[in-house]
Amino acid sequence: MESAIAEALPEFLTRLGLHEIPMGLAYTDHRPAEGLAPKASPLPTREKELAGEIDWQAVFGNFSCALGLIWRARRKQTAAYFSAEQFGCPGAAFWLGFNKPQTETIINYVSSGIPNWTDGEHYCESPEALRQIFAYVDPPAAPKPYCVVQPLTQFAAKATPEQVLFFCRPEALCGLHQLAAFVTNDPEVVVSPWSAACGSLAVWPRHYQARGLNKAVIGGWDPSARKFFKTDELSFAVPYAMFSEMIRRQGESFLATKTWRIVQKKIARSRQAWGEGDPAA
Repeated sequence: MESAIAEALPEFLTRLGLHEIPMGLAYTDHRPAEGLAPKASPLPTREKELAGEIDWQAVFGNFSCALGLIWRARRKQTAAYFSAEQFGCPGAAFWLGFNKPQTETIINYVSSGIPNWTDGEHYCESPEALRQIFAYVDPPAAPKPYCVVQPLTQFAAKATPEQVLFFCRPEALCGLHQLAAFVTNDPEVVVSPWSAACGSLAVWPRHYQARGLNKAVIGGWDPSARKFFKTDELSFAVPYAMFSEMIRRQGESFLATKTWRIVQKKIARSRQAWGEGDPAA
């Protein structure tokens, strides 16, 4: 992370009332020396499914949610990392770009279920509808072996993440939303598509970038992952280049106005109500 960004980050977080360093998401050739990762497990591919070679009991026996690991990484201020061998969740393997196309077993599990095995999650009305969604999302393949999510300040001086990930409640999210529009002049710069929680952090931002679109993504709506968010908390994933502009131009924006100081008072009351500490400094 550039020194100018690192120097301006504390003021930025204070203005937004954020007391947690945002995380950065990057794909890399190197496994972190330290951090949290799922147990190694064979990747459940469509080819293996068609050949009847997947032990689904073992797959779900090794299950771990990507957001659960990221939650722990946030609390421990360390890295969470994933790969085609260490994916934790068959859904995350798809959403993080390590396994495509998704298996029919998971498509049925997420939608209407499988008779005599699972009632299903009913997050989509039918397998047919979910196949269409997955075909539209079409997650770009992971460009490197590891997907790493770690505190932004732990990136080396010349290293930058693809995405900067904020976890925050509505008042701070209001500031991030408005500032993204301020630096892009795009009234539709912030989007919030249907997704698993990990997809909102990784694949949807990359999906838009692959289409030449500069978008920030609000996520955290996935009911299965809500236990890994604070109450009333959502995620906000912003491309690093846009984040750099938000940092650079914060003083020109509404964040320096009396209007925002009123919002800051609400942020302070919210922190007090939740028994949280002072903003990052």
